[in-house]
Amino acid sequence: MKKIGILGSTGSIGTQTLEIVRNNKDLQVTALAAGRNTGKMEEQIREFQPKLAVMWGEEEAKELRERVSDTGTRVLSGMEGLLELAVETEMEVLVTAIVGMIGIRPTIAAIEAGKTIALANKETLVTAGHIIMPLAAKMQVPILPVDSEHSAIFQSMHGENRKRVSKILLTASGGPFRGKKRKDLSDITVEDALKHPNWSMGRKITVDSSTLVNKGLEVIEAKWLFGVEPSDIQVVVHPQSIIHSMVEYVDGGIMAQLGTPDMKLPIQYALFYPDRRPMNGKRVDFFSLGSITFEEPDVETFKGLSMAYEAAAAGGSMPTVFNAANEKAVALFLDRKICFLEIYDLIQGAMEHHQVIENPSVEQILEAEAEAYEYIMRLAQ
Repeated sequence: MKKIGILGSTGSIGTQTLEIVRNNKDLQVTALAAGRNTGKMEEQIREFQPKLAVMWGEEEAKELRERVSDTGTRVLSGMEGLLELAVETEMEVLVTAIVGMIGIRPTIAAIEAGKTIALANKETLVTAGHIIMPLAAKMQVPILPVDSEHSAIFQSMHGENRKRVSKILLTASGGPFRGKKRKDLSDITVEDALKHPNWSMGRKITVDSSTLVNKGLEVIEAKWLFGVEPSDIQVVVHPQSIIHSMVEYVDGGIMAQLGTPDMKLPIQYALFYPDRRPMNGKRVDFFSLGSITFEEPDVETFKGLSMAYEAAAAGGSMPTVFNAANEKAVALFLDRKICFLEIYDLIQGAMEHHQVIENPSVEQILEAEAEAYEYIMRLAQ
């Protein structure tokens, strides 16, 4: 029996992880954490009977305690609760699917406690990769990527000499606005941005896909996960989302991982690595597919990707500012307070305003995040 905990259990990755638990009786959930969805959390507690549940807000935690008082689940709140969850004694694998930089401290605590990390939280490595990866190496803790692209890279490197990697080919669907130019994006609505052609994801990540910011964050994450320079990571637009990413080696050989666009595949792979388990679902039919195509990303129109490379090159605290400014700008867009193209303008402004801190501590990372938030809110007024 493998025992797991999930940070972000009511979100897209969290709920799909629990689908895998339903279909694999040798998985047991010992701890769950969510933001504010007490109704969904109550359902999950009653089905999976974790020892511990954490809500971000104390009011929500109080409500949940009353709802599940007839169960054996203990309910905590806030960062203190997340940190206790991260070191829960019986848990072997922590799935970090929580959105935002609140995932950094629990991830560090879990690594220090020797827990395997199934990583779906981009911000952890984008902002604190210089802290997380050396710590994981020191504690000999595996960090198994859950993002489809990083899982594909991980699988394409399996059994290979990583010193012989020439470059990583990170695939992107191109999002809902692929082929459009800047003039076509002036009247984009929230509903337009949330219509991803291939993947079912949360609202924020879906908008990030439409701006190519998400792909930029994945470039920075791949730098830390696989020990490569951003200049050795090439983004390739692949609209069919069948090839999830590729690795080119020094002899010119290219390894790729293919499959249908279904997040349950990389989640399950991380939970059972190095084993592969049967999984129901649609399979790739090459005869009906007919062909797959590739394009160069349009970084002039979709500046999120080029700005991510700029942030990676600046290093230090700049990726934190890039990520935080985007997070706040996307929230403003989803609240219909700014237009789509202003997302880029706000990120650029925050990056230009920031003075880079080399090798920032966790406290300095969180300070840089707060500074970027404050700057964006001032600009957006």
